[in-house]
Amino acid sequence: MAALAVLGLVALACLVGPLLIAQEPDRFFPDLRQLPAGLTAQPDADHLGPALERIAFRIRARVAQTDRTGDSLRLVLASDRPIEPRGLVYLPRSDLFGPATVVATEEGGRRLVLDVPVRRLRFPLGTDIHGRDLLARSLVAGRISLAVGLTATFVALVIGVAYGATAGFLGGAIDAAMMRVVDALYALPFVFFVILLLVFFRASLGLMLLAIAAVEWLDMARIVRAQTLSLRERDFVRAARALGLTTPAILARHIVPNALGPIAVAATLLVPQVILLESFLSFLGLGVQEPQTSWGVLIAEGARAIETAPHMLAAPAVFLVATLVALNLFGDAMADALDPRSD
Repeated sequence: MAALAVLGLVALACLVGPLLIAQEPDRFFPDLRQLPAGLTAQPDADHLGPALERIAFRIRARVAQTDRTGDSLRLVLASDRPIEPRGLVYLPRSDLFGPATVVATEEGGRRLVLDVPVRRLRFPLGTDIHGRDLLARSLVAGRISLAVGLTATFVALVIGVAYGATAGFLGGAIDAAMMRVVDALYALPFVFFVILLLVFFRASLGLMLLAIAAVEWLDMARIVRAQTLSLRERDFVRAARALGLTTPAILARHIVPNALGPIAVAATLLVPQVILLESFLSFLGLGVQEPQTSWGVLIAEGARAIETAPHMLAAPAVFLVATLVALNLFGDAMADALDPRSD
């Protein structure tokens, strides 16, 4: 139940969290790059000066004086030539400041005294190398990772259950031929298979789903086949045959429903496996591509900047590890709950 609660919280955070965060996941803050995790309001004293200098440079002026009082800033800009007031639009465009109000114009317009509102931005998990909010990006990335895990698992479940139940119920030469196909696919190196697909198709989320679903149904097919072999000789299946039910009807009404226990357990354990596989492919650059992101992509970015910004690796890794551990614990608990031999 604890694992299920963690999964529910992670899913709810990924689904609703980005809507509640003020910063958009793709919004760049060039003056706030690689901020460490914390609740300090930005821009603080260390980042205020460089941000103003950069904006003043674009206005073709220099910062002559600053005096900050709470959320208000008295800013004096100076230049050798009259300052173009239209250049003040760069202040609100930075997302660090609000629209400026000109208090006084001195020295023929070469000196402007401004009142500038200072916004309070918080980045609980810090920012990445481009100044994007890591919390917002981690939550949006969770949508992709969870969607990939659930979608690929569903496809693998449908294909594996249908294939394994058919092979186990028909038996004989058909069963042997179908399972040899499974053995042949098992022998195919997965990464080589993905690279081969990328040679002919452009890397995308759909291609990655196709690649994962193409191999992850193999284990499910073997599990369902083993269950079908033990069920097809049961009395209720013999009775269904005697009544003249067709093979698809027997599979749908008797075989698959009586094998739902092992299928459900295998499905809960397949989801973390798929999420980890997606993260691995994205880490190698073979999975999710920009502008989309996933936990694997964020971990890859964090690994490249681990010496200068270790928080970039820690933030998405915490989400990924918590989700994988909760899914595995939930799968183990499902196996114990559905085991008829357990007390």
